[in-house]
Amino acid sequence: MRFLGISQLSLRRLNAVFSAGTIRGTASSAAMRLVQFCHKGGEGSVRVGVEQAEGQGVIDLKAFDPSMPSTMREFLETGQKGMDCAKRALSSGQHVVSRSDIRLLSPVTGPEKVVCVGMNYKDHCLEQNAPIPNEPIIFSKFPSTITGPYDDIILPEESQEVDWEVELAFVIGRKGKHIKEEEALSYVAGFTVANDVSARDWQMKRNGKQWLLGKTFDTFCPLGPALVTTAALKDVHNLGIRCLVNGASVQDSNTNQLIFHIEKLVAWVSQFVTLCPGDVFLTGTPPGVGVFRNPPVFLKRGDVVECQIDEIGSIRNTVV
Repeated sequence: MRFLGISQLSLRRLNAVFSAGTIRGTASSAAMRLVQFCHKGGEGSVRVGVEQAEGQGVIDLKAFDPSMPSTMREFLETGQKGMDCAKRALSSGQHVVSRSDIRLLSPVTGPEKVVCVGMNYKDHCLEQNAPIPNEPIIFSKFPSTITGPYDDIILPEESQEVDWEVELAFVIGRKGKHIKEEEALSYVAGFTVANDVSARDWQMKRNGKQWLLGKTFDTFCPLGPALVTTAALKDVHNLGIRCLVNGASVQDSNTNQLIFHIEKLVAWVSQFVTLCPGDVFLTGTPPGVGVFRNPPVFLKRGDVVECQIDEIGSIRNTVV
């Protein structure tokens, strides 16, 4: 795969991503970047942490307070108690581990649900001459698809048409059913970057054109680098969102193109299922995917896919 090099405009946009690590506001405003990590050499031991400012370390919450659980899903299940502990830990500046000594994992692992939304960007509908949906199109990936922000994407032998999809993801923070739209954001713990990797042959031609199998190969859901709380974002519905393959821009849009906003998605899906702490939502992808190029372009071994969202950060995964 060959694309043109990065333009000056792209470089400026990259700077916006790299400056995203700085925490906006104070700890008391609950503006935080939460992560899941393991110490290098201790891959079996998962910890929850809170990031300090860009270039600084990560505070180990269990070291700060031994009563805190070790996984993000369990941490979110503690509710406000966990968030308050994270705020205190961030203020304390204690129990800091160096980024060079840890490996970032997906911000959430082993969620009960991975809920996905199809056809949710106006500009993505336009690129395929598809009508704007009247209601959210919901599908799913198995939780086993989730992999870390810098882990490899495994190209399956069963598919020759594996494609990229940068997406804004969010994670549910408390249990709810039949949630009202005006209350929906209070059920969201935070936001992260996702790549809804998709095997187009299995999604569009095989399996009766049901999307599940094409979306759910192992490693087909890289997430990260952090779970950024709502208070840390100016406006989640006005964020630059991009995907680069081998350093060249392939997707470049803004979350202001979302057809159904976060509040609508939470309210809609909670009609059907009870939402639980740790549940992951992928909110749809903008235009520029490989399958709708002329001719179509698909990922191959050795490709490097980088997904970026302003104020949240970037994930970078190599195809193997």
